This record gives sequence, structure tokens and C-alpha cells, in this order.
Amino acid sequence: MHATQIRQKDGIFYFAGYRAKDLLAKVRFISRFYGEGEQIAAARISQDDDVAQFISKIERTDSAFQRALSRAKVRQLTNFYETAVSQPAIPGTVLLYTSEKLQFRADSDGSGHGHLADPDSKYLIIDGQHRLAALYFYMQERPQDAATISVPCIIFDGRSEDFAAEMFVIINSTPTRINKSHLIDLYEQVSWAAPDRKFAARLVQKLYSEGDSPLRYRINRLGGRSQRDKWVLQAELFNELHRWVRGKWRSIQLAGGSSREVPRYYAIVRDFFKAAKNVFGDAVWGTDGYMVTRPVTIKAMIRVCADLAREDDGPEAGRLARWEQRLAPWAEMGKQFKDEGFYERFPAKGEVERVTRVHRDLARAAGIEVGKKP
Repeated sequence: MHATQIRQKDGIFYFAGYRAKDLLAKVRFISRFYGEGEQIAAARISQDDDVAQFISKIERTDSAFQRALSRAKVRQLTNFYETAVSQPAIPGTVLLYTSEKLQFRADSDGSGHGHLADPDSKYLIIDGQHRLAALYFYMQERPQDAATISVPCIIFDGRSEDFAAEMFVIINSTPTRINKSHLIDLYEQVSWAAPDRKFAARLVQKLYSEGDSPLRYRINRLGGRSQRDKWVLQAELFNELHRWVRGKWRSIQLAGGSSREVPRYYAIVRDFFKAAKNVFGDAVWGTDGYMVTRPVTIKAMIRVCADLAREDDGPEAGRLARWEQRLAPWAEMGKQFKDEGFYERFPAKGEVERVTRVHRDLARAAGIEVGKKP
């Protein structure tokens, strides 16, 4: 299949056009859709497929996706396909996702064009299920006309389930579609079903809501608070905390599991960020013009926190003072985190590599040994 590789910051995805019949054979519908006297049955979803479970539960639960409205919407789109002649029937892209890493063979001219292999399993539809359901019924009614339609698609491959679920949240979090607070509830309950994921999700929730948290209300949970007050996306913070928790999961279980260890890990992260805030000072911490509370640095600091907690597993009493003393060298690093020139001072190929670079520099300055990657 001919495709164009698109790069945006650290993200790589693909743009391609599928013939209607070919595309419908390569996707799976998570919800049940109805036409005139026939239906598209929802695909069976594996209990291990967190993303599909997440999307299907939202579409079954939220009032915007009840059966009657879905039927009317599909019928309306089908009628539009029938009447659209000179204008494109599907002018907007459909967003597809596969966890498989697809092979892309680029052309030699450096244009970004090339050949993209199809996945072995069917695509999950992040956005466009109703449009494709209507296309299915249109093909049943007017196969010759439908055969002339090519569907523009954006394809995300080889990403984690958290990426796909977060993408679905962002796309569907408008007042006319899915209630934002309802999405957050479902996101924590469905996408993060494994015990270690639930553990990390509870840590994020406490960091967002507890009165003594230095990150209180600073985590972007797609809520109604001012975007200017947000420092880091919930999903990004979750991924870093889950990375730490996953590596310690056996010891967490032996120590009593979530009921005992969530409060303990929260206190560790809370004290660490309090110490960092006190060391950097109000002129740098959370201040415009500095990158200390930007996602790249917050994620790096979570890793330093894990390293420090491994070295100093002493009592909670006195920990804040101990850690302020340990992080004291950071007070001289504030100028390194100025917006201007930050990316030159911490050169990297992308944010993943830059987080690693900042992590190592912060740990080295405080004399903290960097732990092995989980």
C-alpha cells in the first residue's frame, strides 16, 4: 500500500488512502451499528485488549452513543454518501490504530512516500466508526458507486495501549459527544485494569487531588480548569509512575499491595517534589520562562525520585529535610532550565531521549546512582 510517512516532534505516523471495500475488510467495529433491516455486529473483544474494551464501554455507556442515535447517525451519513456527487463523500480522515509495528519501505527520493505493509490483525478505529459503518451499508445498497470511494486514513502503529486510549479521549472529549469527567472515570477503570496499572492510576489521582501535593490541580486530566495552570498530561505522568511501579511490583505485592503501598509511594513522590520545589525556589519552580515544571523535566524527576527512594529507604520522619539536602546542588542548575536554549543544553533526537538525558544530569548533580531501566 502506498503511504506517506509523517513526522511531528517525536511522533511518526502514516497517511494513506484505502479503497472502501479493502478498508472495510481490514477494520473491526467495536459497537453494533444498524442500517435498514440489517446490522453490523460488534466484534468480539479479548479481555486482554484494554483499548477496545475501553472504547466499547464508552460507546455502550454514554448517552451520545445509545443505539437509537447511532442508527440515526449512520442513516444520515449513508444518505449523504448517496447525494454527494461533486463534493467528497468522506473529506476527513479516519484514524486507525494497530499495536503492530508496520514495515515501511521509503522511496529513495526523500519525499516521505513509500510502501506500508498491512497489519496481520485488523485495525482498531480510533475515530470514524460511524462513517465507516455508513460506508458499509452504502456498499450493500450501491456497490458500484461505493467502489469509486477511497477513504483517507491516518495510521498509528507500534504504539502502547495508553497512547491509543489517550488519543480516543482527546478526540472525543467535546461537550457534544462524551462528557469529560465521565471519560476520566472510564479511563481509570477500564484502560488500566491490571493491578499495577490501577496502582499507578491511584498515585496520579492522589497527586492531582491531595491538598499537600505539589502537583495538585497541575495535572491535565482534560478537566475544566484553566489550561494555563497545567504542567503535565495525566497519561504522561501515569506512564512514568507505572514504569517505576512495574519494576517494583513484586516487592509491592509482598509489602501488602495497593491498600498499604499506594499511600507510602504517594508520600515518597510528594516529599520528593516538595524537596525539589524548595531547592529550585519560587523564581524557577512553576515559573514562565523555565522548564522545571514542564513534562520533560517532571518525567525525568520521577525517575530521579525512584533512584533516590532506592538509595534512601529510611523513615518518613525527616525525609523531606534529608532529600532537600541531597538535592541541594540543583539550586545552581536553575539557569540550565531556562526556556531559551534548553533544547541546545539538553540535545536529543526526541523527547524520550531528552527525558533520559535530563534524568542522568539531575541524578549526577545530586550524586544519585541511576538505576537500571525496568
